[in-house]
Amino acid sequence: MTSKSLGLAALLTASALAGLAQVGPASAEPSVFPTGTTRYDPLKAYNSFVVFASPDAKTHLIDMDGREVRNWALGGFPSDLLDPAVTGGKKGHVLVQLASGADAGTGEVPGAAIFDNKTIGELDWDGKVVWSWGDDQAPGGAARQHHDEARLPTGNTLVLANLRHPIDGFAQPQVLDDAIYEVNPQGKVVWRWVASEHLAEFGFTPEQLKLVKASASPDYLHINDMKPVGSNRWFEAGDKRFAPDNIILDSRNANFIVIIDKKTGRVVWRLGPNFDSPKADAKATDVHNVDQLSGQHDAQIIPEGLPGAGNILVFDNQGEAGYPAVPLTVTGGSRVLEIDPVALKIVWSYSAENTNAAGWTFYSSFISDARRLPNGNTFIDEGVNGRFFQVTPKGEIVWEYVSPYFAQTTVGGSSGSVRSNWVYRATPVPYDWAPDGTPHDEKPVVPPDVARYHVVDLSSR
Repeated sequence: MTSKSLGLAALLTASALAGLAQVGPASAEPSVFPTGTTRYDPLKAYNSFVVFASPDAKTHLIDMDGREVRNWALGGFPSDLLDPAVTGGKKGHVLVQLASGADAGTGEVPGAAIFDNKTIGELDWDGKVVWSWGDDQAPGGAARQHHDEARLPTGNTLVLANLRHPIDGFAQPQVLDDAIYEVNPQGKVVWRWVASEHLAEFGFTPEQLKLVKASASPDYLHINDMKPVGSNRWFEAGDKRFAPDNIILDSRNANFIVIIDKKTGRVVWRLGPNFDSPKADAKATDVHNVDQLSGQHDAQIIPEGLPGAGNILVFDNQGEAGYPAVPLTVTGGSRVLEIDPVALKIVWSYSAENTNAAGWTFYSSFISDARRLPNGNTFIDEGVNGRFFQVTPKGEIVWEYVSPYFAQTTVGGSSGSVRSNWVYRATPVPYDWAPDGTPHDEKPVVPPDVARYHVVDLSSR
């Protein structure tokens, strides 16, 4: 979408006005706003494809101008791209949810098919299933995968899954536990880790642990992220906590990030759930202690070869979470943090306040993610609004996109179904991830002055 098309889109003819009667009443949110690419400077942005699943139960691949290059008729939680290095050189493969069923569900989010995950699978560029796991292969007869999965160089797949079972000392008769399974290409579970077996390693005080066990929600940890640590400078320097095969994960409900030792399953590194306070006069751009995480998502070690490699990047939602719930500001918003995992200090951050805007103008109380890009920019998915954007190290937005893929969904609805374009996770992907010759556009998009962007009834002129 160009600035010219944005201007034309703002002009409603009399016939268009008449058509409003057919679309029903306006929603509580702003009812008129542009979707697709709304801002784009190809010279400052990192130019790539972006892959994401949306409430329409599809997986979309777009270019920087917002043009849909490909879609797969299945969604995922998330839809995760596979590096050709782990697919035998085959390009354009994704992991998605193949089948759902009420018998596979957790009972925690009734009607949300992403939580009723029966089978996951790998699709090729043409949508053909080339690998699947679930049903009789999975513990309990269903994959129950949620929030993350990862293909390993060995060909095995790490699956983050729900495990519903009783745990001694918990108020809930059945607890929604988090488990990680390593599954080989034949579907056999060859390694297993269960969160409740490591409660004493997560950093809870005795008082906090009492609150955890007394939680009214069976989903007491809600682990929402799981990735291999990968190659990094800390391990190369001799710090075995950061072994590439170890796994980093975070708990949305308990406000901690941990690294677990793949060999022993024990927690060997941790940030949270309790934090030191920074200096009272610390600025957002200063290096300072991590003061708080709340409801965070997508913690990962920035891969080798990227600016900030070895540091942790995390989307700190600042949504309600914690045992007890941490204090949140009335006018605050979300932030993206880059953290030195050895010094445990914030070395870079992004929030609305970095750009001299009100904190609430960048806020996603749940879902969302952030990724470092090769040119030093950071890709951000403001998930609840279906908005993706790139910021430079200084915080300048050089690309912005709003998902046009709306559908009815129970995720985020306080009761029943709501219409939304939310995106749990979006991932930038290099052009060469797709088959050779896959087209893409890089046309600049200059946004209009919002103070002059009006809907006009031409019939009165």
